[in-house]
Amino acid sequence: MSLRFGVLAGMILLAAFSRMIPHMLNFSPLGAMALFGAAHFQKKWLAILIPIAATWLSDLFLNNVIYAQYHPTFTWFYSGFYWQYSSYVLIALVGMLMLKKISWQRIALGALSSSAIFFLVTNFSCWIGSTTYAQNFGGLMTCYAAGVPFLKGTLLGDLCYAAALFGSFSLMQQQIPALRPALSASNQ
Repeated sequence: MSLRFGVLAGMILLAAFSRMIPHMLNFSPLGAMALFGAAHFQKKWLAILIPIAATWLSDLFLNNVIYAQYHPTFTWFYSGFYWQYSSYVLIALVGMLMLKKISWQRIALGALSSSAIFFLVTNFSCWIGSTTYAQNFGGLMTCYAAGVPFLKGTLLGDLCYAAALFGSFSLMQQQIPALRPALSASNQ
């Protein structure tokens, strides 16, 4: 395991556990973690695995310690987790395309895209098969409208955590050459 891998994985794990800090609704690091992993892991399967694993570990702690009174038994996975986790996979895939070359403009666009993907996927998951919303286009739009108040926290979380993750790692790379990506034979 390289120093670069350890620092990247550690930053993502630390970001995931920052969810324990009191925060506004939907202000979380999860979308930014997916973008950060997509931009920096040279093995792209790690860009998906590490943020998902960190999310799952923080979910285990949240569901079984912080919110244990809401779960009658130990909770490995909460109901509908696959919708949220699939949104993080999509965010990572978009990040792999958008962040081949890292710039602040691309990071900001990635964070905005992350919020949009999370909003669209998770609100769709609330609508599909719901007894609260009519199972037609109007019901879907009503469900999306009901999710708008939570979008502010998602946007702020994605932007703030993306700035923190990308900015701090960039500063570390300037000071510690071992954190810079290894040049491939074609780049030498």
